Amino acid sequence: MSKIFGMSFASIYPLYIKKAERKDRTKAEVDEIIYWLTGYDETSLQKQIQQEVDMTTFFAEAPQMNEKVTLIKGMICGHRVEDIEDPLMQKIRYLDKLVDELAKGKKMEKILRK
Repeated sequence: MSKIFGMSFASIYPLYIKKAERKDRTKAEVDEIIYWLTGYDETSLQKQIQQEVDMTTFFAEAPQMNEKVTLIKGMICGHRVEDIEDPLMQKIRYLDKLVDELAKGKKMEKILRK
C-alpha cells in the first residue's frame, strides 16, 4: 500500500492551496476543483478536513466522482493518469493533475472539462 493512502487529506489540502496561490490562483479555485471531482460541497469538505480523514477515506466517502474523470489525461509524477491501475491512486493523481493544471494557468472551463 502506498504511503499517501494513509496520509490525512487535511495535511495535503494546504499544499494544493499553496501550489495554486504561488501561481496567483485561489483557494476557491482549488475548492471548486475538489467539488467538481468528488461531489463534496463546502460543508462536507470542511467536515473531512476537521476529522482529518486519510486519503483512502476521503475518496471512499466522496459523494460522487465526476463522470468526466475519464477525460483527465496526461502525465503526473512520471505516470500517465489514464494508465494508473490502482483505482485509489488514480483518483489521487486525478486531483494532483487538476491542481497542477490550475497552477500552470489553465482556464477553469478546461480544467473542469467543460
